[in-house]
Amino acid sequence: INDHIRDVARKLAKAGYVALIPDLLSREGGIASFPSPQAATYALLKIDEGTITGDLTATLNYLKRQNFVRADKIGVIGFCWGGGKALAFATRNNNLGAAVIYYGENPRNLEDVKSITAPVLGQYGEADKRITSGVPKLEAAMKKYGKSFAYKIYPGAPHAFNNDTNPRSYREAAAKEAWTSTLGFFKKHLQN
Repeated sequence: INDHIRDVARKLAKAGYVALIPDLLSREGGIASFPSPQAATYALLKIDEGTITGDLTATLNYLKRQNFVRADKIGVIGFCWGGGKALAFATRNNNLGAAVIYYGENPRNLEDVKSITAPVLGQYGEADKRITSGVPKLEAAMKKYGKSFAYKIYPGAPHAFNNDTNPRSYREAAAKEAWTSTLGFFKKHLQN
């Protein structure tokens, strides 16, 4: 959880959504207990998938119990490591109405996509070869299992192109287009 992610939540709230950012490091004392973002990232990488899935499921179940949330219209969005976890979560939970992945890794086992029930939107940067090179495989697996998957690879955009707190990676045009696409996708699948 950083300023960029807080801003994403604010933007979603301003667009009419309930936005909740789970602190996936709460079992380790929470994000604020780490001396640096690098230390927090290192700790995140050590958390096993089962714990992450359990915590994200608890977050979703909490939202479903709120009287101001449409329990059948909950989405997930993730960026970078969180993008990969959002996609993995979509393979493990059939209560999602939509999933948006910003430059997140594919699931370790691409066959897991057969369990996805939510439509998925991917936002990728052309210069982010490590992540973007896996998109054709993800697309093929999603097609194989008849899953709804749309994506865009933004020309010249690097990893983290949406993060406006990082001038080295931020690409304004790509970020604005991706955000407009994200809001349109959520409107179609979560508001209608």
